[in-house]
Amino acid sequence: GDILDDYLRTDGVWILTRNKQFYKTNNEKECAEKCEAERNFNCRAFLFTRKKLQCLTLAENAKMTVTFNSTEAVLYEKKIYLLQCKRGIGKDYRGMEAKTWRGIPCQKWAEKTPHNPNYTPEKHPNAGLEENYCRNPDGDENGPWCYTTDPATRFDYCNIPDCEGQVTHTGEGDCMQCNGEDYHGEVSRTESGLECQRWDAQEPHMHGFTSKHFPEKDLKMNYCRNPDGEPRPWCFTTSPTKRWEYCNIPSCTTHPQVSSLGSQCLSGKGEDYRGRIAITESGNACQHWNTQFPHRHGWIPDRYPCKGLEENYCRNPDGEKRPWCYTINNRVRWEYCAIPHCDGAEPGIAGMSNVPVQVPPSEECYRGKGQSYRGTTSITASGKKCQAWNSMFPHRHEKTPDRFPNADLRDNYCRNPDGDNSPWCFTTDPSVTWEYCNLERCDDHTQE
Repeated sequence: GDILDDYLRTDGVWILTRNKQFYKTNNEKECAEKCEAERNFNCRAFLFTRKKLQCLTLAENAKMTVTFNSTEAVLYEKKIYLLQCKRGIGKDYRGMEAKTWRGIPCQKWAEKTPHNPNYTPEKHPNAGLEENYCRNPDGDENGPWCYTTDPATRFDYCNIPDCEGQVTHTGEGDCMQCNGEDYHGEVSRTESGLECQRWDAQEPHMHGFTSKHFPEKDLKMNYCRNPDGEPRPWCFTTSPTKRWEYCNIPSCTTHPQVSSLGSQCLSGKGEDYRGRIAITESGNACQHWNTQFPHRHGWIPDRYPCKGLEENYCRNPDGEKRPWCYTINNRVRWEYCAIPHCDGAEPGIAGMSNVPVQVPPSEECYRGKGQSYRGTTSITASGKKCQAWNSMFPHRHEKTPDRFPNADLRDNYCRNPDGDNSPWCFTTDPSVTWEYCNLERCDDHTQE
């Protein structure tokens, strides 16, 4: 598999760490290879910045230190160091439990008092014998253990829960179809073993995913769900240092019955459109979904098996107003397509029925910093498409309609909820979190 499969990725996060090494690399894979080969310390994570192509290997992960936002950075943490549970007998357990099942603190593996150890970091460099954490260097059938700080007890076992026991099985809801957007099971732990935060709670993480805003998404209790078209179900976690994480839900062996035809015309938003139109409404040919040129994007067909991302056909995988595609014109990132309406109306009219034909001039520019801007522009200065404010994909954020009720955070229109220099939006490009919008400032003398 891919070397990055062993890491948990979090966009837009930096962590404060003393023990680190700087490298110049071309991509995340090369950075992961540096982490695997690191000899200065035990590499638990790495940071990669796309703009500077800078790679930092780290001795700490987000569980062990302070995190803060950094737009350019991507944090990759080794999953094995995030697991708080054991798989099998726990030979690969690398969690931070440091007391026995009776509550006695563990002795450090490198120390010789009160007990002289047989198992030391020097003798077993690959057994993870750091600090005084519970480990299983000898493959003990009873699981992770440690030497104790009680002179009367040389060693004892630790109380580490089984990862397998943390998944609640509920019959047919156990597995997921496609990306798990219809998953209704009761798994409520993330893939690293963290407990999920309830969807109706705003602690420790504030968010906009409530039953009120997503009534059809079954956001019950703290069960893993996929309300926003992620590659698989996820949840906010109860750990203050980890905002969200994917859940480990197995794929169902049987696939849902999907009509090979799908819909050949536009009904609703056209999410079920499976026709073969591959040209935008202005005449630009569509880019193939499985290519990254001329526009890099995250809608990779293999990751979204049920979205119909075949060839370069117009599709609506993200709940947009109607089907669209990336274009082969490097100056136009994406555009809507003109799809004939199922009721027989002309595509040019039906396709644009929910979009104003001409936005009033006053809404094509902004005054001051643009906090009063209420236009419908949804394109950034570099031509990227805006992410909807109530969506958390591809970027998780806290600028939700709930938190900024007076900022008119409708659809994916450019806005300025936080007093920035001008209207902006999160982008649908996974590699660019946000950008200012393609808007000019009004001439205050002529504009009311």
